[in-house]
Amino acid sequence: MAFARACPRGQVARSSSAVGPRVGSTFRREPVQRRNRLTRSRDFDHVYRRGRSVSTRFLTLYWFDRDEPAGDPRLGLAVPREVGNAVVRNKIKRQLRELFRDRIERVASTHDYVLRVRAGLPEAAEANGHAWLVERVDEVFGKAGT
Repeated sequence: MAFARACPRGQVARSSSAVGPRVGSTFRREPVQRRNRLTRSRDFDHVYRRGRSVSTRFLTLYWFDRDEPAGDPRLGLAVPREVGNAVVRNKIKRQLRELFRDRIERVASTHDYVLRVRAGLPEAAEANGHAWLVERVDEVFGKAGT
């Protein structure tokens, strides 16, 4: 019973993240809100079929203007398996969500966006750094005129 030795009687085992923030850690910003995400397959299909698109070497942006008079912009991320394994795909998705969160005030509020990652982006972002990835995202949104 390794667990019994690790936790004295009456105490509950917790992960280090459940205890609280570490001393000296950086401030963690809020994630992209649920209302700013595309999550359903039919929403993705709607943007793909009825929306417009622009492409760069590593990213393709699809967007569709919703009929709702007011709302928040929504982003969906499409990262196919050809990009890498699950760890690589999830890492690039986290980075792209953070970049979208920083640009959320600058994009049209009634649009739905799907950002599709092409093969090679994670390796190039790793080699060239965060600033390079920011430029690529700004480039694709700039081409879209949003």
